[in-house]
Amino acid sequence: MSQTLLQLLDSRVSAALAACGCEGAPAIIQPAGRPEFGDYQANGVMAAAKSRKMNPRALAEQVVAALDLSGIASKLEIAGPGFINITLAPEFLAQRAQAALGQGDLAVPKADVQRVVVDYSSPNLAKEMHVGHLRSTIIGDALARVLRFLGNEVIAQNHVGDWGTQFGMLTAFLIESEQGGAGAGADGMALNDLEDFYRRAKQRFDEDEAFATRAREYVVKLQGGDAQVNALWKRFLDVSLHHCEEVYQELGVGLTRADVRGESAYNNDLPVVVRDLQAKGLAVESQGAQVVFLDEFKTKNQDGSETPAAYIVQKQDGGYLYATTDLAAIRYRVAQLKADRVLYVVDARQGLHFNQLFTVSRKAGYAPDAVSLEHVGFGVMLGEDGKPFKTRSGGTVKLAELLQEATERAFTLVSEKNPDLPEPQRRDIARAVGIGAVKYADLSKNRNSDYVFSWDTMLAFEGNTAPYLQYAYTRIAGVFRKAEDVDASAPIVLDEPAERALALELARFADALQSVARETMPHFLCSYLYNLATQFMRFYEACPVLKSEGAVRASRLQLCRLTAETLRTGLGLLGIDVLEAM
Repeated sequence: MSQTLLQLLDSRVSAALAACGCEGAPAIIQPAGRPEFGDYQANGVMAAAKSRKMNPRALAEQVVAALDLSGIASKLEIAGPGFINITLAPEFLAQRAQAALGQGDLAVPKADVQRVVVDYSSPNLAKEMHVGHLRSTIIGDALARVLRFLGNEVIAQNHVGDWGTQFGMLTAFLIESEQGGAGAGADGMALNDLEDFYRRAKQRFDEDEAFATRAREYVVKLQGGDAQVNALWKRFLDVSLHHCEEVYQELGVGLTRADVRGESAYNNDLPVVVRDLQAKGLAVESQGAQVVFLDEFKTKNQDGSETPAAYIVQKQDGGYLYATTDLAAIRYRVAQLKADRVLYVVDARQGLHFNQLFTVSRKAGYAPDAVSLEHVGFGVMLGEDGKPFKTRSGGTVKLAELLQEATERAFTLVSEKNPDLPEPQRRDIARAVGIGAVKYADLSKNRNSDYVFSWDTMLAFEGNTAPYLQYAYTRIAGVFRKAEDVDASAPIVLDEPAERALALELARFADALQSVARETMPHFLCSYLYNLATQFMRFYEACPVLKSEGAVRASRLQLCRLTAETLRTGLGLLGIDVLEAM
């Protein structure tokens, strides 16, 4: 299939509009809101008629007369002032389903291939990953998976915080501890040592000016390539990255060390960026700092005057900021990685920073207009009290501990439902269910919104949850375990309304993926999969599969098989495992 359903209908209706003298008018194809309106509506006629001062219904009649949907639609109707309702033919839907069967990509059309850089996860190293890293990590991973599936070349970038004052503090504290005989040494470091080092070093840094001075000196030594400090720094990074890799593996996220390009990678380019901005008249001195003033982000003062926003690229003391590093990263991603599109999966509260960063990048010529720069923001994870998610003692929730709790809670549920299963099998099921539940609970929400973290809701086997979708897949797997002879080449015939409704939902998979890639909204895919599972359950209740006979049975088994493959593929694109038994 070379086009998705929406693309196919759009091209045909657009051609009909052009034939009626409305060249370039958008077809505006949308799924119909109610069954009596057919499957899709073409809503572009009214806008085209208005711009050309025509009667909308009269134009709709002309468009319908010119519209070639032979073999595609079984019925066309003009509704209201000029909507065109389109009902797809069962034979056409059966053909679409047949074409998808047995194809690894379910015959999903590939998008125009782009090179897409996805910047996600990006924890600060020398500390454990915490729950605040969850959303960036799994949203970014889902987007990377979908974009790759659609044929794009995706380059993951884990822009870790691996530079700056925190490493000076850690180095100063470690050397001081060893000199005092209180430390185990860098070679024996475990991650919890780093956590403890960081807390204690930060306290010393805040309270002891002499220590703070030494810490800053170590930062300078690190930046200058001092061998001892550099060796300790690399050890800190190795321990931290090893922990990150363990969390990524548990989460089922595809990031590796090859994807890590942290702040330190751009260190040598920072003075180059500042000089370049100065040469282009963008960066100017202000109170000893180098600043790019942006009139686009003016703020009003009490006296009515306006002050442009100050995008600081170099501090008074000559130091650089993450604003400078981000500019250097854009230069690298566009010039070296040849990115067509760059996605930044970062907390929505950084929205102003990214708007300013993108503006400076355009002005400096680091990212031409042809390169899309997009901030994929997301809201905050809240506890059931409506406040930011914390431990009972008010501390930060470590991500590894959260995932462990998810698996243990799922194990309890699985053991209650299937106590006779061997424990190793229950453990495997619990991991897939628990981790899947955590990920889906996040991904199924509009990423722009805050959401409430609830164990009971996410682990429920009813409603729009991962366990519900995993169970739907398992139910189909059970059908095939009971079926003896399955004809993988049997034709699909859609005689019953429930059969047709399921085939229609299956045909919409490609459009769901396109919308995720275009709008960077993983919850579109979650909504689609939930609708598909719900539609399958209705089909399963209305149309006996194993009790039917002959060609009807074979056709319904084909619909079951395609539904299972679509659920498996869709959940896989969210990074969620399916199960043959639960």
